[in-house]
Amino acid sequence: MNAISVIKRGALAGLTTLTLVAMVAPTGVAAKAGDVIRTGSCTNNSDWKLKLSPENGQVELEFEVDTPRIGQTWRVKLLQNDAQFFVGTRTTQAPSGSFTVRRVRPNTAGSDSFRGRAVNLTTGEVCVGRASI
Repeated sequence: MNAISVIKRGALAGLTTLTLVAMVAPTGVAAKAGDVIRTGSCTNNSDWKLKLSPENGQVELEFEVDTPRIGQTWRVKLLQNDAQFFVGTRTTQAPSGSFTVRRVRPNTAGSDSFRGRAVNLTTGEVCVGRASI
């Protein structure tokens, strides 16, 4: 077997492996270029995720809380550069026991700092996420 045949076989094996990995890899979980994603744990059994995305000269914010129980009510506050722009309640939904608040905000000069805070109105659990873009 000559060197060219070995290279062709290696390339074909690599392409087959790459195809299989692409078929098995989950879709829709990759961040877009420029996205900032932070995650963390809350004070009990819940987790939070704060995602910031450039959106037509603005910033799209997604604050998600994921808890093992559906039907829980949370008081949510969102801040940009320490100025509150959203206060409301959200209830965790089936099937995952989570909620998400999405808002589009102005992209101010320089870096923008965002904070999401959620308090479970039954258990008192607290989730606080921070990210900058």
